Order: sequence, then C-alpha cells, then structure tokens
Amino acid sequence: MSESLLKSEVSYTLLASGTMLKIDHIVGMASEPSLAGRLHRLEHAGGVEYVTLSEMDTQRHRLRVLTDRGTECAITLPRTQHLSDGAVLYLDPARAVVVRMAEQRWLVLEPADVAAAVELGYFAGNMHWKVEFDRGRLRIALQGPVENYLERLAHFTSGGRVKRVQEADGA
Repeated sequence: MSESLLKSEVSYTLLASGTMLKIDHIVGMASEPSLAGRLHRLEHAGGVEYVTLSEMDTQRHRLRVLTDRGTECAITLPRTQHLSDGAVLYLDPARAVVVRMAEQRWLVLEPADVAAAVELGYFAGNMHWKVEFDRGRLRIALQGPVENYLERLAHFTSGGRVKRVQEADGA
C-alpha cells in the first residue's frame, strides 16, 4: 500500500464528522490494483456506497451530494483533480464511497444530405456541445432538457434538413 494512500485514509478519517463526509481529494480510481481488492471485499461486506453524478457535475470541484445509502458528502476538490466514473472519494476499513456516472442521454440527429451535415456539425461546435458521430448521425450529449436543444435546432428540423431519430435507449 502506498504512503499517499495511507495519508489520505488518515485525512479522510479525521475529516469525517457526524453524518456528513467532508471529502477534500480523490483517493484513487477503483480500477487501480491497490484499491480494487479492497473495494471488492468491501462490496461483499456491503460497505461500498455510490454517488451518481451527471457529466456536468463531474466538471465541478465543489458540490454536495447524497450516496445511494443517504450519506451526505461535501466535496471540495483541488483544481488539479477531476471527478470521473470509478473515482474513490472515501476509503476506510469498513466503508468506501465511489463515483458512478449517470447514464448519458443523447439527442440523435440525421442530416438529409452532406451540406446539412456540415452545417449541423458547425452549429453544434459553435454551441460547444459534446457530440459523437455514429453511422452518419450526430449524437448530442444532453446536459439539460431536450426541448432546449430542439428549440435551438428548429431552423434545421423545421425545414426537413435534419430529422430527430429515436434510438432504442429512449434518447
């Protein structure tokens, strides 16, 4: 076990007060061999709690959240650390708190032709939307109500240059 891991466990133990955990740094990633075994044992003992975060929340450094078991966590991370799927926020011999990403919702659009595809891509880029390309379709990661996106895309969809595609996952 690394010296930094031992230090973070002591720090977390000292910072835990009452029912709220005050988390000031990330212990490590659940996939790291030094943590995976301990998390596996804790999982079997019922000692792992999960915090489900949206993509937008992972960009924040200060937030208050509840774990799946109701433990309140006050997270204040340094600017050099970033929340992500599998980040271990708390670890002691009896309990761990791990980040899980909420399932990403997507708006899937299919341009009618190459010109519409180029213009749609240019527009999405100017909006700084996170996108993926999939078999001629543009997938936009939703970070708010889908109606907000559709309103901004109305000049594409109303003229039939772009159509919304419903995927099996309900996007």
